[in-house]
Amino acid sequence: MASDQLQQQAQLAMVLGSDTAPFETLISHLMSSSNEQRSSAEALFNLAKQTNPDTLALKLAYLLQLSPHPEARAMAAVLLRKLLTRDDAYLWPRLSLPTQSSLKSSMLSCIQREEAKSISKKICDTVSELASGILPENGWPELLPFVFQCVSSDSSKLQESAFLIVAQLSQYVGETLTPHIKHLHGVFLQCLTSESASSDVKIAALNAVISFVQCLSNSNERDRFQDVLPAMIRTLTESLNNGNEATAQEALELLIELAGTEPRFLRRQLLDIVGSMLQIAEAESLEESTRHLAVEFLVTLAEARERAPGMVRKLPQFIDRLFAVLMKMLEDVEDDPAWYSAETEDEDAGETSNYSMGQECLDRLAIALGGNTIVPVAYQQFSAYLVASEWQKHHASLIALAQIAEGCSKVMIKNLEQVVSMVLSQFQSPHPRVRWAAINAIGQLSTDLGPDLQNQHHDMVLPALAAAMDDLQNPRVQAHAASAVLNFSENCTPEILAPYLDGIVSKLLVLLQNGKQMVQEGALTALASVADSSQEHFQKYYDVVMPYLKTILMNATDKSKRMLRAKSMECISLVGMAVGKDKFKEDARQVMEVLMSLQGTEMEADDPITSYMLQAWARLCKCLGQDFLPYMDVVMPPLLQSAQLKPDVTITSADSENEAEDSDDESMETIILGDKRIGIKTSVLEEKATACNMLCCYADELKEGFFPWIDQVALTLVPLLKFYFHEEVRRAAVSAMPELMRSAKLAIEKGEAQGRDLSYLKQLSDYIIPNMLEALHKEPDTEICVSMLEAINECLQISGNLLDEGKIRSIVDEVKQVMTASSSRKRERGERANAEDFDAEEGELIKEENEQEEEIFDQVGEILGTLVKTFKASFLPFFDELSSYLTPMWGRDKTAEERRIAICIFDDVAEQCRDAAFKYYDTYLPFVLEACNDESPEVRQAAVYGLGVCAEFGGSVFKPLVGEALSRLNVVIQQPNARQSENAMAYDNAVSAVGKICLFHRDSIDSSQVLPAWLNCLPLSNDVIEAKVVHDQLCSMVERQDVDLLGPNNQYLPKIITVFAEVLTGKDVVTQETAGRMVNILRQLQQTLPPSALGSIWSTLKPEQQHALQSMLSS
Repeated sequence: MASDQLQQQAQLAMVLGSDTAPFETLISHLMSSSNEQRSSAEALFNLAKQTNPDTLALKLAYLLQLSPHPEARAMAAVLLRKLLTRDDAYLWPRLSLPTQSSLKSSMLSCIQREEAKSISKKICDTVSELASGILPENGWPELLPFVFQCVSSDSSKLQESAFLIVAQLSQYVGETLTPHIKHLHGVFLQCLTSESASSDVKIAALNAVISFVQCLSNSNERDRFQDVLPAMIRTLTESLNNGNEATAQEALELLIELAGTEPRFLRRQLLDIVGSMLQIAEAESLEESTRHLAVEFLVTLAEARERAPGMVRKLPQFIDRLFAVLMKMLEDVEDDPAWYSAETEDEDAGETSNYSMGQECLDRLAIALGGNTIVPVAYQQFSAYLVASEWQKHHASLIALAQIAEGCSKVMIKNLEQVVSMVLSQFQSPHPRVRWAAINAIGQLSTDLGPDLQNQHHDMVLPALAAAMDDLQNPRVQAHAASAVLNFSENCTPEILAPYLDGIVSKLLVLLQNGKQMVQEGALTALASVADSSQEHFQKYYDVVMPYLKTILMNATDKSKRMLRAKSMECISLVGMAVGKDKFKEDARQVMEVLMSLQGTEMEADDPITSYMLQAWARLCKCLGQDFLPYMDVVMPPLLQSAQLKPDVTITSADSENEAEDSDDESMETIILGDKRIGIKTSVLEEKATACNMLCCYADELKEGFFPWIDQVALTLVPLLKFYFHEEVRRAAVSAMPELMRSAKLAIEKGEAQGRDLSYLKQLSDYIIPNMLEALHKEPDTEICVSMLEAINECLQISGNLLDEGKIRSIVDEVKQVMTASSSRKRERGERANAEDFDAEEGELIKEENEQEEEIFDQVGEILGTLVKTFKASFLPFFDELSSYLTPMWGRDKTAEERRIAICIFDDVAEQCRDAAFKYYDTYLPFVLEACNDESPEVRQAAVYGLGVCAEFGGSVFKPLVGEALSRLNVVIQQPNARQSENAMAYDNAVSAVGKICLFHRDSIDSSQVLPAWLNCLPLSNDVIEAKVVHDQLCSMVERQDVDLLGPNNQYLPKIITVFAEVLTGKDVVTQETAGRMVNILRQLQQTLPPSALGSIWSTLKPEQQHALQSMLSS
């Protein structure tokens, strides 16, 4: 060992010695393709970094300046950059001052001397990297004067390098450049308007000005560069006029970045810029990639609605012309013979890059601009296309319709019949590719316009799809018809599907026997979906269908049939769930034997069976329930293995040369983070997400039976709450948390927890809840935030008073943070609403975004409600801290939903904390009283319920308000349409609140007036909880022979008996105990009342009520 170290020290001394050759050799070995040579060179380089940083840095600088070998100079620049990047290996602070000074000056002289453009760029990268660390502290005062000198020089090479450095400094440390804004403005303008500047210099200047504009923090500073904009656009048009499309493409890419980040900077010259871009997009003489970039600019501009809402909607002709360009792109589809063979690998046969670009951009444009803008333009162009003779135009219309459906769904639903008729007419087209496109459109519309499309037009769509499955000459059309059946049935009720099942199932069984695998796979997924949607209606087909499915599962063993076998698993498990355990149990055993034997075999990494099998096992568990437990030991190990998969990630520089070939790899998803390009293998992520979802399913289904796996699963899933590579993984992890806690609690309660007690649940809760709060704090997606809050609330309900004060404190702190973040998002949207181009469509989109904030507040309210119910008055000190966050939610400027939630929180506090809540009455009751007459029925319901709570528990504090409370409640009850469905819940709660005032504040009211009026409102039938309370109260008052209720000479007795009759024969509006007491009262009345009096009351009842009462009284 010691001799190895001595040998390495000797090597190091030689490499760092005065002779340059050994160091050059070391650098060349670092680039070696031999792993062994490269590894030993890296070890020596790292040792030099640790022990001799000064010498190493100076050697690299010397090499960069003087080596005759371009690859050595390039490598020296890259290595220096890595050493001077502020990360774990940051070397700069460890270098001596003379070394630092020498490095700075040698790098600037390298910029002047280097002739090779690619190396020059690498040197600029290194300079910018170092400058970003030391320039803010004035650690390189020579740099900016040097850069400005280069910009003004006659050398194109130096000008280009200077602009490159300005662009990078703008991104890294823009604030160091802003004091030079005036000088930079002049420099940019001069260069971009210069007749003599080369196209490379102009592109570098364009890059620099765009980066600099983006780093400016306010619009006034940005507006100083408005006069540079025409020159920026001219860089693009000049290069196109000179036939230099490569330069034009670079300019377009830079302008696309500007459109995405600073669209309002373009606003004053929008007409000219958009006009130029449309001309480029329409110019068929230009290269396809140039035209695509112009289209990308326009679509990006349309998408930048957070920064420039509504701006492009205002432009005349813009939408028409862009839509026409995209439609023309969709026409570029070839009638490739491979398409007709319907082999899976030829799925995209005949599709061109134009076609793909057109599809993608139509989808994005519709989502960005919405249906009111897009639909009129689309329909106008479709109608011209659909009367043309070329099949490609018909095909293009149908593909376009499918692409815009998601973004235009609200508007298209209003014209549903027109849309469906247009598509179905193309089912008769003589051209198979048009028929395929029509089926494709129906499938997409079934997803985007469902369930309206299914409910209104099943009688048109399903027969058309059934007929398309008979197209024997065109297996691809048949397969696609089966896929569309899948889309249709996913949004369909069992009742709608039932009448069509005979026809559809029989046709799908015929397709299952087709020789083409694509057709068989389509039929399998359609059958699975039909079974899933029709549920018990599928029972009658089970005996015919299952043998086919089992045959495929047993026999499709060839590698080429892996997907077919995988889909047979999916279909079998969904059919099993549809028909239920009793019918499926025997076949389930056989199927599970096959799955177990498959699980024991070694599968290839890309085998789809793995993921399908994970899902099939979970469905079998859902179907068999506790009978599935014996299989868990087989299922869990591979499932946990899949859930624990590490993401297959590659990280490169965002501007790395090999980006182009990577971006075409469909199995990789690419994310740009800062200056890093992160590539992730999607199949790994999808398998991981599936596995996490399945773990959640098992915990949910098996309840206490899942106990043995809780620890392993918690340790696997809790870290995935912060798995930012894949939303679905996080969603699944979030959903699983309450299921794990519920499973533990049930196991402990039922004595099935292997001897563990509540201390285990506390331990689990202390692990899960803090991790969820931390994940919530960092969660970027609002929808997942809502799910997290919901899951945290469930966890709190399960753990109850096992929570200690520290945990409550962290929950309350996180609630504050969540509400602050939500408010600031709403404030930002409010600012968007003040933008120049804001319009109704944008208002609609903002409203939708704000609805998510309401969901967040709703879940916050639920959490606070749970904490108040659990800890009662001891939670109030925390509630006091939150009041400054909650009180604004009562304001008239807030939405009805926000006001409702705020009132519900007060209702919970008043109900659970009783006397301790009196201190809040002065602040909150005026709001509650006012809200009783709010225009929103939901707000009214929460408010009148709150009055009932305060009447019950408010004692003398509520007494002075009884008069006002009664008159407010009376307004709710007397409203002309008070008992219509949308108002009925508020009505029932108002009646209940009046009852509580009668019960607890009798001395403050004129009960001879109020009680008969209250009785007149009964029975209640909408809010079953309040109905039970009120009907019990009525029963008690009759038992006590309450004089005011019965009235003089028992005049209200007929009404009371009628109410009893309606309650006893009603649906779930009375407890069993109260019902028994009511029957007893009626029996007593039978004994005491004259038969004629009882008979006349009886005659007012419906015959079925009379009959039901008769049998109750006689039993």
